[in-house]
Amino acid sequence: MVTDLPPPAAPLPAAIRIADLCFAYHAKPALQQITLDLPAHQITALIGPSGCGKSTLLRCINRINDRIPGARITAGSIHIHGIDINRPDIDLQELRRRVGMVFQKSNPFPKSIYENVVFSLRLSGIHKRSELDATAETALHAAALWDEVKDRLHTRALGLSGGQQQRLCIARAIASQPDILLMDEPCAALDPIATLKIEELLHQLKKQYTIVIVTHSMAQATRCADHTAFMDLGRLIEFRPTLQLFNTPHHPQTLAYVTGSFG
Repeated sequence: MVTDLPPPAAPLPAAIRIADLCFAYHAKPALQQITLDLPAHQITALIGPSGCGKSTLLRCINRINDRIPGARITAGSIHIHGIDINRPDIDLQELRRRVGMVFQKSNPFPKSIYENVVFSLRLSGIHKRSELDATAETALHAAALWDEVKDRLHTRALGLSGGQQQRLCIARAIASQPDILLMDEPCAALDPIATLKIEELLHQLKKQYTIVIVTHSMAQATRCADHTAFMDLGRLIEFRPTLQLFNTPHHPQTLAYVTGSFG
């Protein structure tokens, strides 16, 4: 009889630690006491009905909400690799370089494919052509787009298909070598084939990046995410490994949502 049992698996290190986070638009609460550890080099999906706060939470992670008048964190904290991102001395440009973001609607700049990818480097003062070329190729390879565009890098990005434009936006986000990628419903405007390409890409990207994705599609969460957080009315209801959350949810509200009883 075997008596030596293997030790329990060590918990994955958290890239993002959110503790008792409360957030409001003017006087209206949008997030209430969110506590969440998001593991490094994993895909975490945020799901829930429209207006539940998932996009607001995502945008707190790189402080894009700062741009909205009257929007503010009222309590709690967010730490990225141990650094409090709401400290008054935080360099927001550096934060957003380390925490890239891809939006629901692809938003390439009205420039060439090449200039879209190297935009952040030029903004940082990098103009050496060999460095720009190497970064563009590496980022486009990582976004599974290089083979489709390598012969037309200097043509307008707006001439790409919707799915290609979204992958270009991913290439642009990772060109600045972030630690974390935030994605706000990146496939919502795409057809099923383009969606599948993005989902396949996410599995490759998590080897290098911690990914947080907001999705309205529970099927997409089950296909892509290692962990899933279910939110409702600005609160975190349940956070578990994805298959456990969908197959054996702990909270009755989660069960009702994943079985289609509401939402």
